[in-house]
Amino acid sequence: MSFTRTCCISGLLLLFLALTCEARVPRNANVGFIAVNSAHFELNGSPFLFNGFNSYWLMHVAAEPSERYKVTEVLKDASAAGLSVCRTWAFSDGGDRALQISPGVYDERVFEGLDFVISEAKKYDVRLILSFVNNWNDFGGKAQYVQWARNAGAQINGDDDFYTHPILKDYYKNHIKKIVTRFNTITKVAYRDDPTIMAWELINEPRDQTDYSGKTLNAWVQEMASFVKSLDNKHLLEVGMEGFYGDSVPERKAVNPGYQVGTDFISNHLINEIDFATIHAYTDQWVSGQNDEAQLAWMQRWVTSHWEDAKTILKKPLVLAEFGKSSRGQGYNLSSRDTFMSKVYRNIYNLAKEGGTMAGSLVWQLMAQGMENYDDGAIMWWNVRLILKAGLQIANAWLALSKHGVESCGPNESMGFLAPRVGWTA
Repeated sequence: MSFTRTCCISGLLLLFLALTCEARVPRNANVGFIAVNSAHFELNGSPFLFNGFNSYWLMHVAAEPSERYKVTEVLKDASAAGLSVCRTWAFSDGGDRALQISPGVYDERVFEGLDFVISEAKKYDVRLILSFVNNWNDFGGKAQYVQWARNAGAQINGDDDFYTHPILKDYYKNHIKKIVTRFNTITKVAYRDDPTIMAWELINEPRDQTDYSGKTLNAWVQEMASFVKSLDNKHLLEVGMEGFYGDSVPERKAVNPGYQVGTDFISNHLINEIDFATIHAYTDQWVSGQNDEAQLAWMQRWVTSHWEDAKTILKKPLVLAEFGKSSRGQGYNLSSRDTFMSKVYRNIYNLAKEGGTMAGSLVWQLMAQGMENYDDGAIMWWNVRLILKAGLQIANAWLALSKHGVESCGPNESMGFLAPRVGWTA
């Protein structure tokens, strides 16, 4: 998500897939790589369905050893609550606590912060999705790569040359290689050999204003996905898309919130090297001005449409990788927030029960206690603590995949997967 429009989510975490398949093996046995088999995630041969969270800030905070307790706090509490996957940044290009100071030049102190994040995630059995670069300007992004190239004398038309200019593509590939081949100074395991990492993400929320069809981005995804797989064929790979449809299936463009962004959910995810599909959903921004009922109806169409396409066309797992509710939306209050989040989780849970490819969700976002005003210079739409208390008892939805779809295999097969309130403060 763009941090100039960030909404630090505080909603009920209704855990429709928490501890799903990890309950089938001893906790310490969760050491294998997450894989995809027949359009579903697997861990050690068993189905892997998950509920998780975003915490983009982990490496940035961990770069300062005195602040690392915040990383530990969030990962420990999230794990205790059954959140088994975390999506976070493996980039910080230029600026404060930059990982990549200039093309190919890295700050070892910040890299050791990322080492710590991975080691703590391993300690608390949380899998990581690591993103390589930002479409937005926060933490550098495409704009920083463009500035570096211009400083080197390259003729650049605009930020979206990131997808086509050879110098920019080389800068990006060098960063990918630096991350993937990194040797962790704490775990003593190379990143590409560490199953704590569930997947790599090419770019957070790619957009291309020079070609709304999605074809330019498609060529870039194909090139970069092939490059990643040439370095690492053990980990999964995803694009980082929001889910906007393009020209490949024209009738699906009607599902978009009134516009295109230069991506094509179908063609971009049909690339063989891309292992699973993602969507994001922010009704407050994308269908603003509508009441909660209308936003919920749009949300259901958005998720269901992509679930159908993942099942029938892509034949790949689908993850709702960012979603939440802004406190600045029309008619916002705690009750409407909780109702909205509850219905979103319920919809995802029902799609998972019906079978197909719905595989997990990642709420935006979790922060440690005392981080209400943490914004890294960006404008936070709102600041609400979302703190999961250690030892919180979650009513889990026990699911298993079989040849015939998703069936209950535990005591909470009904809609008793709803979590209690977990100590939000506005």
